[in-house]
Amino acid sequence: MVIDMKELRIGVVGTGFIGGRHIDAISRTTGARVVAVADPVLDKAKKTAEGIGANAYTTVDEMLEKEELDVIHNCTPTNMHYEVDVKAIEAEKHLYCEKPLALNAKEGDALLALLEKHPVANGVNLNYRMNALVQDMRSQVEEKAPGRSFLVTGSYVQDWMMNQDDYDWRLEPQNGGASRAIADIGSHLFDTCQYVLGKKITAVNAHLMIMHPTRQHYEKTGGTFDKGKGKLLGEIRVVNEDAASIMARFEDGTEGLFQVSQVSAGHKNDMRLRFDFENCSWEWRQEENNLLYIGHRDEPNQIKHREASALSPHAAAFTELPAGHPEGWNDVLYQTIRAFYDSIRTGSYREGKVPYATIAEGAWIMKIIEACLASDAGGRWVDV
Repeated sequence: MVIDMKELRIGVVGTGFIGGRHIDAISRTTGARVVAVADPVLDKAKKTAEGIGANAYTTVDEMLEKEELDVIHNCTPTNMHYEVDVKAIEAEKHLYCEKPLALNAKEGDALLALLEKHPVANGVNLNYRMNALVQDMRSQVEEKAPGRSFLVTGSYVQDWMMNQDDYDWRLEPQNGGASRAIADIGSHLFDTCQYVLGKKITAVNAHLMIMHPTRQHYEKTGGTFDKGKGKLLGEIRVVNEDAASIMARFEDGTEGLFQVSQVSAGHKNDMRLRFDFENCSWEWRQEENNLLYIGHRDEPNQIKHREASALSPHAAAFTELPAGHPEGWNDVLYQTIRAFYDSIRTGSYREGKVPYATIAEGAWIMKIIEACLASDAGGRWVDV
């Protein structure tokens, strides 16, 4: 069904770091406007709303009651995802949710059941798959150009939780979930690799590590990556992981090896992938996302630049600037949201094949995360 509307009216729930990035991306998207924001702290909601000419609320209930909305962006902390998602779906608003989808796999399954009754467009912000070169890799795999997959290797490392006095709400399992590093950044590794190969991860063998058994709980004065600290509130025992090493098996038998860390000095947002195939290998880095390194056995290696003329027709739709004009993280988020809105306008989300991650894919990631936790606890391979 094609939706006839001149402008999509957007409500954003949560005005922290990621909420601000969503608002910025939406502002660049033709035919969409943020008309309402909600945050439990009214002053934060008002400050954000005033800057974009929107209305401010403290709850999603009030926002849904008073606003005519087409889409809800859920940019709240993980423990609030499920509640906000349920309210949006039951109100039959199209939904775009931050990752990880939920606190646990049970919540993910419940959302899938709810979507059976209210089949709205839905997406999860596993946005790295939306890089133009990642889309191009997916297209080549679909065309079988690289041949049979041999191995997948990936890492996603950061340093923002490296020190014993670094603190974030994700440390609290009731707010961030039983997993931290895997859920927060490993989810991107899993999704991007699954997307490129077109295959699910079906088994894992994981080892989780806690570098700081206790942490000083300082009051946080800024956003997620802000280093500002308020007063010392005490000390907590850490129960979710700082880092992990994960072996994985995909449904076609391909083996994968992954590392995640939030305690690796000097690495800010360093996600790296390598795919080894029978005809070539590919290496791609999120921090150098405009380049794809292609390895060969019997001919010179290549560096492929992100430019429309070098990409598949499908992937070319996800880039706008000429080569040498870098597109970055904000541009990829914009492309992700634009694709989501396009699927709403055309009704293509009903057909099931969309480039962005859906709640079904986000729910599978939750099952992978829980399998990693079970594997670490039992010291064995666990099926997803």
